[in-house]
Amino acid sequence: MNILLFLIIILAFIVLIGILNEKVFHLQSDIALIFFSLIISLTLMGVRFIFPIDSLKMFIDNLGDFGFEEYLMDGVLCFMLFAGASKVNMGKFRQNLRPICLLALLTTLISSFLYGALFFLVASAFNIPMDIWMCILLGCVVSPTDPIAATGILNKIGLSKNVCSVIENESLFNDGTGVTLFIFVRSIIIHTGDSNFAKLMFKEIVGAVAVALVVSFVLFKLMELTRDPIRYILISLLDVSAVYMICEHMGFSGVIASVVCGMFFSYSMDKMERRVKVIDPREYYEDFWEILESMLNAILFVMIGMLVLNLRISKYIFILIPAAILILVFSRAMGVVVSSILTGKHIPGNYNLMEFTTLMTWSALKGGLSLALAIGTAEYLEPEINDVFMNVTYLTIFFTVLVQGLSVKKVYFALEKHKANRILKKSGMKGERV
Repeated sequence: MNILLFLIIILAFIVLIGILNEKVFHLQSDIALIFFSLIISLTLMGVRFIFPIDSLKMFIDNLGDFGFEEYLMDGVLCFMLFAGASKVNMGKFRQNLRPICLLALLTTLISSFLYGALFFLVASAFNIPMDIWMCILLGCVVSPTDPIAATGILNKIGLSKNVCSVIENESLFNDGTGVTLFIFVRSIIIHTGDSNFAKLMFKEIVGAVAVALVVSFVLFKLMELTRDPIRYILISLLDVSAVYMICEHMGFSGVIASVVCGMFFSYSMDKMERRVKVIDPREYYEDFWEILESMLNAILFVMIGMLVLNLRISKYIFILIPAAILILVFSRAMGVVVSSILTGKHIPGNYNLMEFTTLMTWSALKGGLSLALAIGTAEYLEPEINDVFMNVTYLTIFFTVLVQGLSVKKVYFALEKHKANRILKKSGMKGERV
């Protein structure tokens, strides 16, 4: 299909769904896009079935087969991560560094392996032809929370800045853990690559951080030589795209590198705040990245909904639906519990273990990165197993975005009420003792 025609269709979806949602349904905009794109795609599937016209069938098939993995992984992902990382509150980040690191590293690791172990039990019970490493690989696909979904949805529902900081920063960094773990397990399955996870993790993270800091430092020095705000934008685009490509070529984590670039530029721009206000009084730089992030988010969510058009339904679908959801929630909760215990008494937001685990489990949204990883497994997994990966990944994305995304605000305020009552009760007990 012609790229311009595909873009026209995507933009039409975004505009029409946006207006319909604004006037009638009043859902959070990103959730509305993925939900109604799914409804439209299911309708098109029905049309394709009822009217088996070759030209119509080819047109609908092409809509769902437009190189999603290449678009995200080799195209826009670095810019979306840079935009999200640029909004990181460095004060909150330093304040919550310990829980963020534990959640991004340990929780992702635990939930991936626990998910794989539990899914292997289900696969063994129902004769799904997947060994333990395939099940763990599936855990690596669905366990990392998605920074694009987190920053695009959770930012707009009224969570406190402290809570948002933990959720967003974990989402930005745990994708690096998830992708590294995915590469490690994949190398075991196809018997290639590095079989030492610690070595691979060190290489991915340290290499990515080093490249990102060196290139960003050099290009930011160029930025200091110009007084043109448009050139600020061009230099930031050059920075993140060059760093991402260098890291991917050298075997480092382009995901982590993009996040580091965004945080470096955000921190450096804050240091020269007075100069920026003089040179860029209309805030072209900030507005550009805000608008670009919104546009790319919208396109991504519509494409996720449209990919259903080429989804093959696994014969195990009725087993996969409850298994995927229950195992996902349980494995995530166990990972958060372990990280929270190691965090100690200083759990962010003054939550207790139960409250923090509930919030971090229910706010763990999944998105495009998981889908791109699942699509990539088609190269080395049997079609039947790849169908399981795709079905589980889609169920995970739609459950977390539509069910958890729509209800996380209520969960958050219920937890805040529970926390307030707990603190009040505790202070009352202290008063009685006095």
